[in-house]
Amino acid sequence: MTTSMNSSPVQLPAPPALLSPKGWAVFVAMLIVVCGVVPVLNLWVSAGSVFHMSDYAVALVGKIMCYAICALAMDLIWGYTGILSLGHGLFFALGGYVMGMYLMRQIGTDGNYKSNLPDFMVFLDWKTLPWHWTFSDSFLATVLLIVLVPGVLAGVFGYFAFRSRIKGVYFSIITQALTFAAMLLFFRNETGFGGNNGFTDFKRILDLPIATPSMRMTLFVMTGGTLLGCYLFARWLVQSKFGRVLQAIRDAESRVMFSGYSPLPYKLTIWIISAVMCGIAGALYVPQVGIINPSEMSPANSIEMAVWAAVGGRASLIGPIVGAFLVNGMKSWLTVTAPEFWLYFLGALFIGVTLYLPHGVMGLIQKIGAKKNTEERV
Repeated sequence: MTTSMNSSPVQLPAPPALLSPKGWAVFVAMLIVVCGVVPVLNLWVSAGSVFHMSDYAVALVGKIMCYAICALAMDLIWGYTGILSLGHGLFFALGGYVMGMYLMRQIGTDGNYKSNLPDFMVFLDWKTLPWHWTFSDSFLATVLLIVLVPGVLAGVFGYFAFRSRIKGVYFSIITQALTFAAMLLFFRNETGFGGNNGFTDFKRILDLPIATPSMRMTLFVMTGGTLLGCYLFARWLVQSKFGRVLQAIRDAESRVMFSGYSPLPYKLTIWIISAVMCGIAGALYVPQVGIINPSEMSPANSIEMAVWAAVGGRASLIGPIVGAFLVNGMKSWLTVTAPEFWLYFLGALFIGVTLYLPHGVMGLIQKIGAKKNTEERV
């Protein structure tokens, strides 16, 4: 005897909105500032006006926006997955070196030695380009390599590290050691990356002069648009099922495994995404700053990325961006007024945030807002 039962389908909760109406308003406002307000203030407002935005300010903000992309990438891997990397400076530098190689080829015969080879190769008496410079004269190939080089290296390293279930402080130390080893490798002249001087004296990009106000502003707008795009992508990612699994891995990886999920593909995927974001940031950084050398791979640079995320507030997405602007703004001011105190300030800031602001600046703002709302209800 068969009994049929009418059962209603399970109603899954609706996916959350990507941004709230207020969030979309702020996003559009930031887009207008980056694409409209800043170009007008820099290019059309006279230098004598109080509203003029100087070339120095444009370059500084553009550089910090590149750092903010790295901070956002750090938040995805550390804030939402619980994996502290002290080696993301390597991926940032790799993206920068790929772009730097293209920019060096764009110099052509305008270098000091009037050779098609970069000046440092002529100085070292090189006759031909090394094999890894093969596609450096193609902008399309450069764009692809900016994504592929950090992505492939992160994929290979991450696969073996995560498959071996290396985590915690051991993983952090290994990533730092990898970055330090790469820095020592790039310092060697025979590797073909310019040794300790790196790449500089760029003249053109896409056969257009690079040191012009219009090109400087174009790079600024591209960097701002990339930062906003990365924020939207990260927001969508953490709100998806994939993002919820990442947060579950962060909170209780063993329980995730017992629930039937393998953490390896999730951790590897977000690790590669995070590395690629840093590579893109490095590629945008180099033409604006005008130089790339192995010092970008120093362990201190990777540690600073973690500081930006911690100061702003991990697992908040907007927090690391705020942290990058706050810390680098202070760095720009302190390195001019009191350069000998900058590293002491950075260390004290990290210790203070760890002890008294575990959720960073954004956590403090949310706490104050919640307290204010409670008082208003009372």
